[in-house]
Amino acid sequence: MKKIFNLKRQKEKRQYLRTHMTKAEITLWHNLKAKQLLGHKFRRQHGIDEYVVDFYCPELKLAIELDGESHISEDAKLNDLSRQQHIERYGVRFLRFTDDEVLGNPDRVVKTIEDVVTGLSSTTPSSPPPRGGEL
Repeated sequence: MKKIFNLKRQKEKRQYLRTHMTKAEITLWHNLKAKQLLGHKFRRQHGIDEYVVDFYCPELKLAIELDGESHISEDAKLNDLSRQQHIERYGVRFLRFTDDEVLGNPDRVVKTIEDVVTGLSSTTPSSPPPRGGEL
């Protein structure tokens, strides 16, 4: 079986992204690290195939992406969609939030993530996740 997680060729990129997190990523990471979110382990800047997602829960196959200003243009949105669809082929589910959502109301974002995690924890792996990130 093909290895798709944390490919060696991406190691430097993942390390760079972890040491240069955005303010929104830092804010959300404070709520996800050390199994603080309902006891689930999240990893930051996790490689999946040729891409790196902001946060990933391996147990639930849940990726969380934070979209800042660089994701506003139509080209960027199309690229994000293509990237997401590629990763979803591996059974990974996605939640997307804007930086403004995380910085403006982090408690609401965390509550949305908790609701999705609770739903995923109580469903079969083939069930689609609730839509999140639409605050």
